[in-house]
Amino acid sequence: MEPVEPPRLLLLLGVALVLLRSAGLTRSLTITSVDQSMFEKAQGERVTLPCTFELSEEDEGPLDIEWVLIPADNQKKEKIIIMYAVDRIYDNYYGAQTGRMAFTQNDPKNGDASLDIQNLKAEDTGTYQCKVKKAPGVQSRKIQLTVLVKPARTKCSIEGSQEIGKDVTLKCASQEGSPLLSYDWRRVSGTNELPATSVLNKDTGELLLKNASQEYSGLYNCVASNRVGTDECSVQLNVTPPVNTAGIIAGAIIGTLLGLSVLTFLVFCCCKKHREKKYEKEVHHDIREDVPPPKSRSSTARSYIGSNRSSLGSMSPSNMEGYTKTPYSQVPSEDFERAPGQNPTFAPSKVAAPNLSRMGAVPVMIPAQSKDGSIV
Repeated sequence: MEPVEPPRLLLLLGVALVLLRSAGLTRSLTITSVDQSMFEKAQGERVTLPCTFELSEEDEGPLDIEWVLIPADNQKKEKIIIMYAVDRIYDNYYGAQTGRMAFTQNDPKNGDASLDIQNLKAEDTGTYQCKVKKAPGVQSRKIQLTVLVKPARTKCSIEGSQEIGKDVTLKCASQEGSPLLSYDWRRVSGTNELPATSVLNKDTGELLLKNASQEYSGLYNCVASNRVGTDECSVQLNVTPPVNTAGIIAGAIIGTLLGLSVLTFLVFCCCKKHREKKYEKEVHHDIREDVPPPKSRSSTARSYIGSNRSSLGSMSPSNMEGYTKTPYSQVPSEDFERAPGQNPTFAPSKVAAPNLSRMGAVPVMIPAQSKDGSIV
């Protein structure tokens, strides 16, 4: 083999160098963190998304670093979370993320642009991209972050009749928690094994106990779990003999009849009392209507005066001696019996008894009267 001449060797080296540069095999900016590209964390925890890089001598432009959240919906725009440019950090793009997201290093230009996220929330789930630029070098790396919610507020319940021979279903459900949730039942009291007739559905959390017996009674515990946590609840099962339905129905009927009897008696008493009061009012009203009104003294006295005067015409002077002693002042006057405001038909003259005797008047004796106007 003939030795290669120096000019020809130099030519071959130059061609190889051109080919290497055209193929992009020259050394430039590179991202070195390639350990993990997917992260699953629980809500409220903390995560560090790695992004380390190395610069080459050919990278002479200014250093720019930015973290971008790529939405799952392609129609939405990318959202810048944090940025480093011209030796300054910009992290106040969104208020909900301010204070929760920051660079791991205070000066990321030294080669560590990793991102720390604290107090993770469900809305932090997404694809994060780290971009490092220093002209002419440009590199990027994507990381998938999934924030899961632990099961919480898990409740247990019993569905169905807890009687011997009946089918009973124990239910378990978590009101919070990221899918996929899995449920598992176990017996706490007695033997830890579930009854032989039980059927468990881990996806829905239902435990069916067929043809239950008293041996099934006890405390049962349900555990809800997903990839980031667990939560549990308990329920007490008491299997009892069948209830005497006939006795309950008979007792209800008897109680209803007794209640109706008492109610009927009370209504009867009220009606009877009402009739008695009504009768008393009617009798009292009839008695008052039957009593004749008393006659006034003035009319009675006037009638008797007239009758006595008519009878005096047949009396002899000897019979008049007994009446001379009767004073005329005892004649009833009509003035005190006249109602106020009434106009009298005539005004009787008021003359003293001696004057009447001188004028030739005849004395008349007025018989005594009872309160009802009858002569005594």
